[in-house]
Amino acid sequence: MDVLVACEYSGRVRDAFRQRGHRAWSCDILPAEDDSPFHIMDDVRNILTWGWDLMVAHPPCTYLAVSGARWFAERKTQQEDALDFVRLLMAAPVARIAIENPVSVISSRIRKPDQIIQPWQFGHGETKATCLWLKNLPLLEPTDIVEGRKPRVHYASPSPDRWKERSRTLPGIAAAMAGQWGHDLR
Repeated sequence: MDVLVACEYSGRVRDAFRQRGHRAWSCDILPAEDDSPFHIMDDVRNILTWGWDLMVAHPPCTYLAVSGARWFAERKTQQEDALDFVRLLMAAPVARIAIENPVSVISSRIRKPDQIIQPWQFGHGETKATCLWLKNLPLLEPTDIVEGRKPRVHYASPSPDRWKERSRTLPGIAAAMAGQWGHDLR
């Protein structure tokens, strides 16, 4: 299956699909964190029509996440642009689509998510509500419910790269996506 992982520089979701034998590519305006040859450094809008079977998209949450609500009033234009980008991804000519984002204005301005998952459902003892908007994909089933409910990412120390740590998909979630969505669903 040809899989596009949009707005991903870390390669975690891309690699989970590749490990299962798929032709998976990540695409981001940032270079690949792992220098992978399976990363397209470009605006994803330029490659949406390449005939993908599945797209897992991680649109930037800077102007969308409710954790930044105190700045919404002064960032209206950026938020509208971000919402337009999400709409474009949702309408992409791809048969199966998953849009991933934290709790955000996507829920009130576009539509409610199909599912909200937590890292502790996939082998990571922490909390971070993650919303999924799905097109022609089943809900993700928990794979490894573990103890621990620490908001590790929320309490990460301030640093120039804090946003990178907060935005990386955890390996257990990436593996669940590849394992549950990486087969022919036609």
